[in-house]
Amino acid sequence: MDIGIGLPNTVPGVEGRVMLGWARRAEERGFSTLATLDRVAYPSYDSLPTLAAAAAATDRIGLMTNILLAPTRNAILLAKAAASVDQLSGGRLTLGLGVGGRQDDFVASERRFEDRGRRFDEDLELMHGAWRGESVGGCPRPPTPRPTNGRAVPVMIGGLSDRAVERVARWGIGWTAGGGSPDQVGPFAERVRAEWREAGRDGEPKIAALAYFSMGRGTEERSIENLLDYYGPDARPFAEAVPRGRDEVRRTVERFRTAGVGEVILFPTVPELSEVDLLADAVL
Repeated sequence: MDIGIGLPNTVPGVEGRVMLGWARRAEERGFSTLATLDRVAYPSYDSLPTLAAAAAATDRIGLMTNILLAPTRNAILLAKAAASVDQLSGGRLTLGLGVGGRQDDFVASERRFEDRGRRFDEDLELMHGAWRGESVGGCPRPPTPRPTNGRAVPVMIGGLSDRAVERVARWGIGWTAGGGSPDQVGPFAERVRAEWREAGRDGEPKIAALAYFSMGRGTEERSIENLLDYYGPDARPFAEAVPRGRDEVRRTVERFRTAGVGEVILFPTVPELSEVDLLADAVL
């Protein structure tokens, strides 16, 4: 199983230099992927500019949005930005996409919340058309640079709905579990694999999952505070249950491995650069 690490792009108050140092250190320590979380109505770093900067600071490590809230964006602009990062990074980008569940993100982006699933399906069709070099969305010429593989930016679909399974089989290279426990992830991953085979797709879908962590001594209180700032006060039970310290994190990683996950991406809840080394020492 591959092990990636999230950038601290949603941790309050993180400076840009810390983000770039984090990216460099993650590559040096051998993590498979650098990933971002996505919000609109929150003072976080936007995913694709962040990954573009991380691409410039690194050479080999994979880059992933895990996940980006596609229906909060204009599909043409999203396709264009993703294809640009894909080219600038030498084909290292995987675009994790989902519909999103917080209404404030849609209010802030002036996009409808109620029909976001239908629009997501339409946007996936449009984006893949753009990446194939078609004139879409009223553009007189293809609006995006061609992705490095000549076909499409690799897309991972997030979500726990029937439609998410169908979207993986039609558009994705796999499925990413956005915060579910290993006990939830395993059975749903089997559904994804079954739909993949039924759709006649070759090979196996990639299965990824994310989990939060903190490693250093004395970080628990700040870790909980940062998660509550991001998710709200009702998330306290979740925030307190996040794996912390070497043993808890290693057990969580092993549970995802047993559940059949091909890559787990661990997201920081405190931004100290030492967290990268402590995590690497524990799980790599």
